[in-house]
Amino acid sequence: MDDRNDGNADIDERLASSRAKGRAPTMTDAKQTDIALRLDRLTELSVELSSNHDIPSLLEHILRAAKTITGADGGTLYRVNADKTGLSFHISINDTLKMYQGGTSGAPINLPDIPLKDGNGNPNLAAVAAFAANTGRSVNIPDVYQARDFNFSGMRHFDQAHGYHTQSLLSVPMRDHEGELIGVLQLINAFDPDTRKTGAFSETDRRFIEALASQAAMAITNQQLIARLEELFESFIKLINLAIDEKSPHTGKHCEHVPELTMMLAEAVHDTDSGPFAEFKMTERDRRELWLAGLLHDCGKIVTPVHVVEKATKLETICDRIHLVDTRFEILKRDAHIRALEAKLAAARMRDGVGETRIDERLHDEIAQLDEERNFLRRANIGGEAMQPEHQQRVKDIARRRWAGPDGQEHDLLSEEEVKNLTIRAGTLNDEERQIINNHIVVTIRMLEALPWPKHLKKVPEYAGGHHERMDGKGYPRGLTRDQMSPPARMMAIADIFEALTAKDRPYKVGKLLSESLDILGKFALNGHIDPDLFDIFIRKKVYLRYAERYMDPGQIDAVDETAIPGYTP
Repeated sequence: MDDRNDGNADIDERLASSRAKGRAPTMTDAKQTDIALRLDRLTELSVELSSNHDIPSLLEHILRAAKTITGADGGTLYRVNADKTGLSFHISINDTLKMYQGGTSGAPINLPDIPLKDGNGNPNLAAVAAFAANTGRSVNIPDVYQARDFNFSGMRHFDQAHGYHTQSLLSVPMRDHEGELIGVLQLINAFDPDTRKTGAFSETDRRFIEALASQAAMAITNQQLIARLEELFESFIKLINLAIDEKSPHTGKHCEHVPELTMMLAEAVHDTDSGPFAEFKMTERDRRELWLAGLLHDCGKIVTPVHVVEKATKLETICDRIHLVDTRFEILKRDAHIRALEAKLAAARMRDGVGETRIDERLHDEIAQLDEERNFLRRANIGGEAMQPEHQQRVKDIARRRWAGPDGQEHDLLSEEEVKNLTIRAGTLNDEERQIINNHIVVTIRMLEALPWPKHLKKVPEYAGGHHERMDGKGYPRGLTRDQMSPPARMMAIADIFEALTAKDRPYKVGKLLSESLDILGKFALNGHIDPDLFDIFIRKKVYLRYAERYMDPGQIDAVDETAIPGYTP
């Protein structure tokens, strides 16, 4: 009982100080000094209760402090079980028996819960801890073997099994500010430092432990409230992502996978002990902050129109308008057939058999050309990585064909808007639609910066809002350079790109092979798009492989030759 011995040494020093002042120390001096020391310990614990955010560690400190303040040989801290029907043994310590179970010890307490109600549904008043819990009153028993009001059969069995003698007992309920039961603090065998014998717990002991239990209950409640608020906040985040998922099920996994990949890379950087990131380390709070930023990085997509997010082809809006183009080709083919029939009737009247044959041949060639042009436009309607200039020009040439609309007037086969979409160089989005998509990051930043973030989450907007920036300052929305971005924001940029390259659930693209994705990412590292030092760790620590094995389709995971990856030196 080292803490108690330290307290005794302090008492001796204060008594010696009294003698030095020319007067003999009295029992009152010792008692006042002892109370002062207890108050000091209680004050120290109060400070710790407000700063310690680890509930298991907090509970253990509470029990050990209670033992120190009262000089108890042992103690047990009970917590209300999940269904609030009983008290569970959470921590049990006994100095004489050198027993330490539960809590952070790793040694389980294999004892059944103490029920809070009896078999008839009435409050259980037979067990001391249950009595304190049910009545909200402390119980101070000088000698449990002389007590008749409670059932101590379990305690007597414990004494017999361990060769121990339980004498005094102090049981104090722990309730929060609303009177909700948190647990029970129970101490056994108060040790008198003067007589060196086990005695009863004093009224002073009881008052101090009640004060400690009250402070402890409030501290635990505060920590639980914080945890519940954080859980609620994360649930709101998932609710936003669910809304995005409902709008676009094809990109729903993106909001899940980007934070996972970001954390994989962040942990790899954290474990690096050489190079530019040797000093980069993360606390648990840092990890929480980055994780939440990853979950929220695309929250602005909640305002992005569905037809833009879901645009699988160049002509798609509410529906794919390539079918309207198909209809126009059918009209052209119909008109070609009508012209051929009219020409054949005229040739028949003139008994021109050779002319009829030529008409059929011309019709066949015209229909074949129309079919070929229609098939070309269908292929052009599917987005790709790069549409060749000659193919763009051909779309414009085909667009000049004339067809008769429902109004009987002739029109160009394709409108200016259709030509603009079908000649999109890469992907399926035109400039206006790409601007709408890009605007999601602006909305994300506005949404996140509008929230009153606590101190330990202040960087969430910066991390989440930087995943479309580039190291060379050519990204968006703020055109930040590498030096203007924090490492976590740069990590998320890599995660966002790699997830998008490998994803196979997009309506406008197929998921790339692992080797293809790394080749593209490596070129991004060389051209100033992503951080080359982080990319080096991404490859060297095989972050890409761990992600691929967990989230990519097995058919996409091909052999990777790291020596051939651009921007990486093994």
